[in-house]
Amino acid sequence: MDLAKQAQIVDSIHDTLHDFVGQRLKVRANMGRSKIVESEGTLMQVHPQLFIMEVDRKRGRTARQSYQYVDVLTGMVELSQNGEPLFEPFVPEGDEPGVESPLMEERVLS
Repeated sequence: MDLAKQAQIVDSIHDTLHDFVGQRLKVRANMGRSKIVESEGTLMQVHPQLFIMEVDRKRGRTARQSYQYVDVLTGMVELSQNGEPLFEPFVPEGDEPGVESPLMEERVLS
């Protein structure tokens, strides 16, 4: 995927999330090393490069978390509302960074 298309997708993610400000969303974030954090909260603000959620913690407390649109683009952060994902995967299966397709291997080997 070229940079212009990535920038266009990030802009569309920003525009879509702008419509969800003030609504409750579920966040599933891949923090690396097989650590996945799931939380639910309210989308508070959207900025040019990131968005801020106020997520629920134990004993009625809340915390603010920020996420980048690029993380949504790469699938590291997934957002859903009422069990329905807000975004479909932007990177097709087998086309993920760091994962070489069989066609790529053939070109390298020959």
